[in-house]
Amino acid sequence: MQQKSGAAELAAELAADIAACRRVLRRESRTFHAASLLLPTRVRGPASALYAFCRLADDAVDCPGDRSAAERLDRLRLRLERIYASRPLPSPVDRALTDAVERFGIPRRILEALFEGFEWDIEGRRPADLGELQAYAARVAGTVGAMMAVLMGQRSPDVVARACDLGVAMQLSNIARDVGEDARMGRLYLPLDWLREAGIDPDAWLAAPVFTEALGSVVLRLLSAADTLYRRADDGIARLPADCRPGISAARHLYAGIGHEVAFRGGDSIASRAVVPRSRKARLLGRSLVAAAAGRCSGTAHPPLEATRFLVEAVAASVAAEETPAQSPDQVIWLITLFERLERGQRAALQRHG
Repeated sequence: MQQKSGAAELAAELAADIAACRRVLRRESRTFHAASLLLPTRVRGPASALYAFCRLADDAVDCPGDRSAAERLDRLRLRLERIYASRPLPSPVDRALTDAVERFGIPRRILEALFEGFEWDIEGRRPADLGELQAYAARVAGTVGAMMAVLMGQRSPDVVARACDLGVAMQLSNIARDVGEDARMGRLYLPLDWLREAGIDPDAWLAAPVFTEALGSVVLRLLSAADTLYRRADDGIARLPADCRPGISAARHLYAGIGHEVAFRGGDSIASRAVVPRSRKARLLGRSLVAAAAGRCSGTAHPPLEATRFLVEAVAASVAAEETPAQSPDQVIWLITLFERLERGQRAALQRHG
């Protein structure tokens, strides 16, 4: 009887902690909070804990050279240490994430990699080439997709590799869309070697960011790299269960559509932010549903990006204490989570400059 009572108390405590995580999401991310209601309870709770913790980590990223941001990130690393030692701080978010880590076997390396991406932002690092940019995108976007895949019970290297491809592609689209906004914050994510090949001095341009045809050629080149990864991700979508394909396919086409809007402008994302018109969104949704129904796979085997290989290997090496079958709503939340991560920089910029 005492054992049953103890289990009931633990369940009640976890429920209270998850409720606290969801209050964080309701306050900080209404989109994710609303959409997560579609998740089955067994996934909704741990997903809320994971995302609430990621929001705390996001808050540690302020602006390049901010020493207090680096200190906050160090404190988050200490919290992560305690979580993986099953000694969380007396915080609902930390306790709930500890439960998710233990039940689903979330690899610690993935959360550490997410922190590395935040640290690169704090340091104001600029990618020397596409490989370095992909390494950054793998950390700030590929990690989130990999972790949510774990919560959905998806540990197959092929599935995780395609999840990472999609995350990196979304991040590249995001960077192409926000070249102007990032520049006004003193940040530059376009590959430096591409800029120099186009005759652009990165430091001089960052001091006075303006659109030129040369800059547009660099942005279009980045969008082409993103499209290559979107096509690779299509093979992963085709291998999903039929009821999982529509949500993934819709998100993939809608987000790629943002990049296509930038391309339509000749790569100009300096003066204004590209937005997909509602009429075009409707067409993209229709196209995505057709693609999802077809479920065609090219049959070409793609190895993971070199930048994301460590994430795929970390998931493959992990062992789940509790497997969760994939369902369509779960897959939708995976992509919504990526969207929210990619949008963080824009919300922070608006708050600082509003």
